[in-house]
Amino acid sequence: MHAWICDNPIGVEALQWKEVPTPEPGPNEVRVAVRAASLNFPDILIVQAKYQVKPPLPFVPGSEYAGVIDAVGEGVTQFKPGDRVAALGSTGGFGTHAIVGTDRLMPLPPGFEFEHAAAFAFTYGTSYHALIDRGQLKAGETVLVLGAAGGVGTAALQIAKAAGARVIAGASTDEKCALCKDLGADATLNYSRENVRDALKALTDGKGPDVVYDPVGGDLAEPVFRSIAWRGRYLVIGFAGGGIPALPFNLPLLKGASVVGVFWGDYVRREPRANLAAMNQLATWYAQGKVRPVIDERLPMSELHRAYARMTGREVKGKVVLVNA
Repeated sequence: MHAWICDNPIGVEALQWKEVPTPEPGPNEVRVAVRAASLNFPDILIVQAKYQVKPPLPFVPGSEYAGVIDAVGEGVTQFKPGDRVAALGSTGGFGTHAIVGTDRLMPLPPGFEFEHAAAFAFTYGTSYHALIDRGQLKAGETVLVLGAAGGVGTAALQIAKAAGARVIAGASTDEKCALCKDLGADATLNYSRENVRDALKALTDGKGPDVVYDPVGGDLAEPVFRSIAWRGRYLVIGFAGGGIPALPFNLPLLKGASVVGVFWGDYVRREPRANLAAMNQLATWYAQGKVRPVIDERLPMSELHRAYARMTGREVKGKVVLVNA
């Protein structure tokens, strides 16, 4: 097999595409012949040793992928060779084969494309957990999605619309805002050139958004929080903007608002039944056409460096998917 090897976690430039022995699955594991894998923001952090998970060296990055099981380990009864699956693990996806535990597998229903499956669980699982579980989003409420043209942002936009919410999509360019309108956003906000507080006041008749979905962080957080509605919920997803904001505690007090942490990875581990129910709902919405991953570009697996460059350059709208021929 071939895989991208990280043996020196100093960044993307140190990754090497190598031929390595094909591994055998252990107890309660399967081996997946990877058909497609997608790039997520944590895949950048993990090869820089900046992510919460720091796997032993060497490792193969790639947290989200889909393919066909070609071998099963001892004790595996619920899966068999030939099964089509999506997999979510902190590592392993950027190669031709991957070993993954059965607890991190999602059987693919008929009609679920490999490329969509490889770009689904991480972003849609995170966004569903954030909006529906942690944010308690209700039909008719207004949601502001920051970074709305990115992977988790496009997922959040679609999930909020499927739940009956009004969506304001925040993005950094007019082109990205246009994509969000095409995906069903009710209004857009270009926060690179518009005054955020003035725009939100105008777009919500002075009320402010009921729920804020924020995977960006940085300098946007405080002006957005100052604009949130009474009893608003500010969902902390991540910090793709680079900076971890510090909010004055008087702001939640004055708005009766909540700052809500969202850590989907630990939610999956701690509450597997709840996560399974969420994924089943998402699969139903996929079959109904209510949610569909936005694929920005499909690249051969051997062009991973190009995919990383596009993501770090903030060029990606939706997800970049790597495919094995």
